[in-house]
Amino acid sequence: MSTKIGSESGKSLRNPLKTARGLGSAKDGTHHFIVQRVTAIALVGLTLYVLGLIVSWIGGDYTTVRASVHHPCNAVLLSAFVIAMFWHAKLGLQVIVEDYVHGPILAAASQIAIVFVCVLAALASVLAIIRIALGA
Repeated sequence: MSTKIGSESGKSLRNPLKTARGLGSAKDGTHHFIVQRVTAIALVGLTLYVLGLIVSWIGGDYTTVRASVHHPCNAVLLSAFVIAMFWHAKLGLQVIVEDYVHGPILAAASQIAIVFVCVLAALASVLAIIRIALGA
């Protein structure tokens, strides 16, 4: 007599709740976790840089600030800061909606709104940095 574990013997190693609901791992949580941590680490350095840049502007006039943003290194790092910030915000808000919004329609609408607002705000911010950097 052989004792087989699996679908042939009628026994299953699946969690009963998974079998009942037909749901399983979305296999996306690890990627989301890693990206959120990478953006957080990037934001630590970029935030320190941006705060230092802003402190250097204290007492400066408009032309000084504009000349500072006009420098390619500052423009690139400011753009990287804005992109990382809105990406990190989008990931964090996505988790909040997944955890606390239980209605499927409201959850989907919230997720779409989060993506739309974050992308729009990031594009507007980068466009403003580019316009200043290029002297427009």
